[in-house]
Amino acid sequence: MRIGIATAAVLLATTAAFADFAYEGKWGAQGTGEGQFDHPWDVAVAPGGRVFVVDRHNHRVQYFTPTGSYRGKWGSYGTGAGKFRFPSGIAASATRVYAGDSLNHRIQYFTSAGSFLASWGAAGTGEGQFNKPLGVALAPNGNVYVVDAGNYRVQYFSPAGSFLGSWGARGSGQGQFDDPQGIAVGENGNVYVADAGNHHVQRFTSGGSYVRSWGTRGTGDGQFNTPCGVAVGPEGNIYVVDCYNHRIQYFTPTGSFLGKWGSFGTGDGQLNYAWGVAATRWSRGDTSTVRVYVADTNNNRVQYFKDGLPAVEPTSLGRVKGLFK
Repeated sequence: MRIGIATAAVLLATTAAFADFAYEGKWGAQGTGEGQFDHPWDVAVAPGGRVFVVDRHNHRVQYFTPTGSYRGKWGSYGTGAGKFRFPSGIAASATRVYAGDSLNHRIQYFTSAGSFLASWGAAGTGEGQFNKPLGVALAPNGNVYVVDAGNYRVQYFSPAGSFLGSWGARGSGQGQFDDPQGIAVGENGNVYVADAGNHHVQRFTSGGSYVRSWGTRGTGDGQFNTPCGVAVGPEGNIYVVDCYNHRIQYFTPTGSFLGKWGSFGTGDGQLNYAWGVAATRWSRGDTSTVRVYVADTNNNRVQYFKDGLPAVEPTSLGRVKGLFK
């Protein structure tokens, strides 16, 4: 039976709209060597595609090509400049890498090759002080947003670490947090926080005004069991690591559920208490896709996925004809 070209195009477009993400590749194993991990905690992608991974229990940062070839590392256990005590979140620009140094209660930043530039922060509750900083994110204007987890708040700073503002308190109400973890900032400046203990994601303006939240505790679509990492994709969608459900869910910027993937295990595409996530645009030749990197923490590896758009573009009627002859 021949299918009309217009009908075929609609079918393909519908498939694209609800496409799942497909496993694409992985790297890493447990250990201390180059390209090995001991609890990779977070992942960031710099412009140009270089991938930075927080190797938490090895107290270092490693970086790789987009497909996981090892390129370098820095850091060791300690309190001095460039050293870490259980690093946590990471964010990268074209020239700088910011890392949350959790038990040193500070943020450190480096060149993209790992040369130490500066740090700020100390243990405390005052402005610019921290109690176990976790997630770190960069705004389009270069400002740095930090989840100050033990103080149940978000603080934000200039690129050099000057305090600009903060918001949040312990609780379950709007703009309050219970065990906040990951953070992401969109191109329009909106800030998204994975509020793990409250099992939802909250969205704020760049200055911290509450906008909305979504999610409740559970296993259904749009529900969470301890959301940890959060990222804004190049298309504006929001990717959330649903840690204790061992999956990734993604949403529109207003929280409408779009899709999910992952289950508990060690196989390709499976997860074991993953924490960090990053999403980027990946182009090769005339093909462009969204690629999502996940720090698969207890499997001691990084996995990456691509959106499952069909190989045939719905706008290419000649190629549609070829399919349905």
